[in-house]
Amino acid sequence: MPAGRFRADGPTTMTRLPLTPEAVLSREEATIGDLRMSWEYAERYVGEDEVLRAAAARGTELGAVPVLPGVGAALRFFAAVLDARAVVEVGGGCGVSGIWLLRGMNPAGVLTSIDIEAEHQRLARQAFAEAGFPPSRTRLICGEALDVLPRLSDAGYDLVFCDAEKTEYGDYLTEAIRLVRVGGIIAFDNALWHDRVADPAQRDTATIAVRELGKRVRDDDRLVPVLFAAGDGLLAAVKRRA
Repeated sequence: MPAGRFRADGPTTMTRLPLTPEAVLSREEATIGDLRMSWEYAERYVGEDEVLRAAAARGTELGAVPVLPGVGAALRFFAAVLDARAVVEVGGGCGVSGIWLLRGMNPAGVLTSIDIEAEHQRLARQAFAEAGFPPSRTRLICGEALDVLPRLSDAGYDLVFCDAEKTEYGDYLTEAIRLVRVGGIIAFDNALWHDRVADPAQRDTATIAVRELGKRVRDDDRLVPVLFAAGDGLLAAVKRRA
């Protein structure tokens, strides 16, 4: 039924009444509240276990903000759908997103995780071990993403996930399109960037970079895009042709 106010004229007949300014405001307030409640429900739908909560706490303490559960669950889903054997993550932090990815990947799959901070990677190794993954399932590379990504193999990966420097997202996309196979998935965290992307008045460099990324992904005919409201926004696309 379309939104609005209705009067029952009989057991099967409804007449739409005109909306007053007060009714519009009330509906908008109710909708915002409902959306927030639904977002929180979705974030809790696939919850974090103790291993993930511990890794998230360590990351937060160091300023390596982890993905929220809604994003993590989506990453696990992508990896499982692809039966992913080779995944790259840019900005691995302290291991939260890596655990989600590994839990969805093929049991023989290898996660390549890139991060600029050696301490983040030390804690990521700890998190992977606590989650039960042997060292052979991960390849951790410490360095600048834009120095490391060009050294990785063309079309050699099922999934590329990016959650690092926002102003470099456009460059990550260029590399990710090269790295992922046809039928693979590219994903970016913080695609709504603290609700700033949707507000055209927000013109800081990070917001502009994330906004432009969304436009590029949407307009690239090699990609089939989708934007999820999970976490702080998750932009994903399937590469349908080289």
